[in-house]
Amino acid sequence: MWIGVIKTGNIASSLVLELLLDERADRKNIDVRVATSGAKMGPDDCTEVAKQIIDWGPELILYTTPNPATPGPAKVIEMLSGHRAIVVGDAPGIKIKDKLDEAGIGYIFVKADSMIGARREFLDPTEMAIFNGDMLKVLGATGALKVIQEAIDRAINDKNYLPKVIIDSDTAVARSGIKNPYARAKAKAAYEMAEKVGELNVKGCFMQKDPKVYIQTVASAHELLRAAAALADEAREMEKAADTVDRRPHAGDGKTLKKEKLKDKPQ
Repeated sequence: MWIGVIKTGNIASSLVLELLLDERADRKNIDVRVATSGAKMGPDDCTEVAKQIIDWGPELILYTTPNPATPGPAKVIEMLSGHRAIVVGDAPGIKIKDKLDEAGIGYIFVKADSMIGARREFLDPTEMAIFNGDMLKVLGATGALKVIQEAIDRAINDKNYLPKVIIDSDTAVARSGIKNPYARAKAKAAYEMAEKVGELNVKGCFMQKDPKVYIQTVASAHELLRAAAALADEAREMEKAADTVDRRPHAGDGKTLKKEKLKDKPQ
């Protein structure tokens, strides 16, 4: 299957979206091409990269963006009408799920994939990279990325299916494969903390006007995410200590295999 990926702006899950489908680069049943506008999300930026992918003629299009209700991403969604497509976004996208339903477009919205603290006084390239690294650890260890991967794999294997998924902490942890109840509690707490990061950064970036106030707010949001990443890491370490890490590698034909014990072969 030919899969096209459109990326406008950035959420943490968009950094690894296509990699979730072919983690060892040996999958034979899919071919993927990606077009991105980088950090920008203006209407012209978005429509240009969307056109590149649509003109390529993929059988399935994945579109990942922050806040798909904003003008640039909204243009892309209009362009996706009539195509088999899935929008992967963050919590603000939930408000357009009915519109996507009407257009016949699938969606996966990750509530914890929160906005970064984008204030010039605070955010530099290093801080941006650390934030995304911490967020990916939370999304990976809590099961959210597994939900995304499994939903897209199902759409690849079943041409009559498109996901309609909102990933909250319960959805993520339920698919994480975490066995230890204390580790599950840590994972749920980490996911909920990451959701709160978004609330703080929205407040610091758009609602607060005094630099002395908003700098403190976005800095506190990033500290909260750092703590969430540490908690998510603790959850995974508990599973590793018991040799119960749930691993689901892809086989070369695209089938999802399963294993638990480190020294076992996936089946």
